[in-house]
Amino acid sequence: MLDEPREAGWMHSVAAEMNLSETAFLVAEEEGWGLRWFTPKIEVDLCGHATLASAHVLWETKRLAENRAAVFSTRSGRLTCVRNSPWIEMDFPAEVAVAADDPPDLLKALNITGQVAGKKRNRMDFLVEVSDERALREMAPDLRALAKLPVRVVIVTARSEDRRFDFMSRFFAPGAGVDEDPVTGSAHCCLGPYWAGKLGKTEMVAFQASRRGGVVRVIVKGERVVLCGKAVTVVRGELSVQ
Repeated sequence: MLDEPREAGWMHSVAAEMNLSETAFLVAEEEGWGLRWFTPKIEVDLCGHATLASAHVLWETKRLAENRAAVFSTRSGRLTCVRNSPWIEMDFPAEVAVAADDPPDLLKALNITGQVAGKKRNRMDFLVEVSDERALREMAPDLRALAKLPVRVVIVTARSEDRRFDFMSRFFAPGAGVDEDPVTGSAHCCLGPYWAGKLGKTEMVAFQASRRGGVVRVIVKGERVVLCGKAVTVVRGELSVQ
């Protein structure tokens, strides 16, 4: 929570010190809040996890009434979050992936075992579908090789064999300072439309199969995607600015 806007270089430094997948920076504006996201290495255009956390903090600290929507101005336009207990619903842009050639050595760097069912990309990420859930879970990418490729992010996905979920995914971004993200909202802005087309459904439940793992409810609404998640506060503190 910032008392006033800060330069990007300062936010880069703080994010590197925090050393988390993303650090969010909030500053009050006339209509809502300005929101920016930084990994330890770069500023990103869209981030679900840190937006979810930002809305949660605004409500929990009483900066925003719990029955009011959290409205954010971001590099991906206007984003809103509302409470629908026990979920927080985030209204995000759909990031549709289209057919594209992948960089040389991408599949080699991913160390995919089994068949590749499809390859696409959107304005931010590459999307690779593998043949089955086992291939997805057993992937052990060469992160050093992946970081050297002209690829910011690679989303790998597969149809779920667990009836509780429609699809699963993993998210790798070593070039952006995030080897593997535990759960990734922005990835589901791409995965939602992708699997909606394949499954013929607009409401789905997804599982991100990282070591920690996480569940995301996804609702595709044309050019928008509603992502539903939960948040709890696990630590509180102050940042001393010199």
